[in-house]
Amino acid sequence: MLLAAGIRESGMSKAGLDSRHGKHDGEISHKHGDTLVGTMRKIYGLGFAAGYPPTEKLSDVLGQLNETALGQLRRDYETGHIEHKIAKALK
Repeated sequence: MLLAAGIRESGMSKAGLDSRHGKHDGEISHKHGDTLVGTMRKIYGLGFAAGYPPTEKLSDVLGQLNETALGQLRRDYETGHIEHKIAKALK
């Protein structure tokens, strides 16, 4: 969003989005927190949770994910696709 002063504002800084996404993050962590980063990389690519070992749990890195990874994860969670993608990656 471009503000009148010419300063770009992230959509994530809006209170409504923050609380909504925070709720989803908590639900994701509760339902899929034990999923390993290595499994998530099979779904989202090697850059997912960069800097963390593949044996780290999603619940331990969720708060540190970059906007791209977090956005992908939230979108798949909100559309109900995450369960299928995790199951497929575990095969």
